[in-house]
Amino acid sequence: MRRVFLIVLDSFGIGEMPDAAEYGDFNVNTLGSVAKSPYFHMPNMAGLGLFTIDGVSVGNREQNAKAVVARMTEASKGKDTTIGHWEIAGICSSKPLPTYPKGFPREVLEEFTRRTGRGVLCNLPYSGTQVIQEYGDAHMKTGDLIVYTSADSVFQIAAHEEIVPLDKLYEYCRIAREVLQGEHGVGRVIARPFIGPCGGAFTRTAHRHDYSLLPPKSTMLDMLSERGLQVIAVGKIRDIFAGKGITEAVYTSGNEEGIRRTLEYLDKDFEGLCFINLVDYDMLYGHRRDVDGYAGALSYFDGKLPKIMEKMRPEDILMLTADHGCDPAYQKTTDHTREYTPFIMYGRDIAPKNLGTRKTFADIAATVVQYFGIEPAFAGESMLESGIPK
Repeated sequence: MRRVFLIVLDSFGIGEMPDAAEYGDFNVNTLGSVAKSPYFHMPNMAGLGLFTIDGVSVGNREQNAKAVVARMTEASKGKDTTIGHWEIAGICSSKPLPTYPKGFPREVLEEFTRRTGRGVLCNLPYSGTQVIQEYGDAHMKTGDLIVYTSADSVFQIAAHEEIVPLDKLYEYCRIAREVLQGEHGVGRVIARPFIGPCGGAFTRTAHRHDYSLLPPKSTMLDMLSERGLQVIAVGKIRDIFAGKGITEAVYTSGNEEGIRRTLEYLDKDFEGLCFINLVDYDMLYGHRRDVDGYAGALSYFDGKLPKIMEKMRPEDILMLTADHGCDPAYQKTTDHTREYTPFIMYGRDIAPKNLGTRKTFADIAATVVQYFGIEPAFAGESMLESGIPK
């Protein structure tokens, strides 16, 4: 019974790509930045071969690495969560998803207002924590929705849970998702509920929910589930793929719960893929430019790796990667950064090897489906070689 556990360390980039300047990123390196923190400690990832990957110049290079490693190049045009995960699953996007540095056009907001019956506040790129402080009082007094975006392809709706109940906020997000199609088909519509007293400090709650654009093509998730294999989504994976190709899903409140859920699935009997996103690196530390927090979160995961590996069965494969960068030391913006990502593949019968620099994240999808005896129907080359158990 074969199982693949694919864990995305959200935003864990390992150095800028050659075209990073085209995305406004200069001298960015998420791993390089966090490695300078006194809270950075990743001996278990080092043992697998993290610091032997092409271009990595920090850490101690393990001479007897235990895993297959590679540096992954994002072939898609973009540096956001949706496009990164889609490429990991086999879709290379030739055009970036639309972004709105000056806010959303009138026709979009007029249709959204008509269908929700509520006005709109802000309509600009904003920090999620700052926008509720600046517009929260007006929202509570008028009931108008705080709509904002970022450098990513997102339409975010912030609302106080006492003014707009969660079920109503989610309904508004579904309406926005229906409106934002075609040329305005943003990657995600995101519910951003918050709490706090009028005139006081507001705090975002854990009731965030994402409504993603439906993937435009078949992914490895579809190929696996169509053949009766399990595709288990942990964290925001279900939202990123709009549920397409997923057979079971569980949401998490952050990295700690995501790791705990992963350990639980390691104890369960199933055949197929368990696809996990650990979001805190990006959401809590990368965008907030918290180097020490990012380093500490990576160290926490590293400390849990031995338990994950201990629970693996003989035919299990563990894959570790990322979807983009978000250098917490980069002060020009608070956005994602265009970076290479790491790939680490460990299995008891997989011979360790450094595969250099790969051309696309889609090689991961090709590797996953090949392991289950499926010929990939998308760009990407498998990283499995002879000697893999048949």
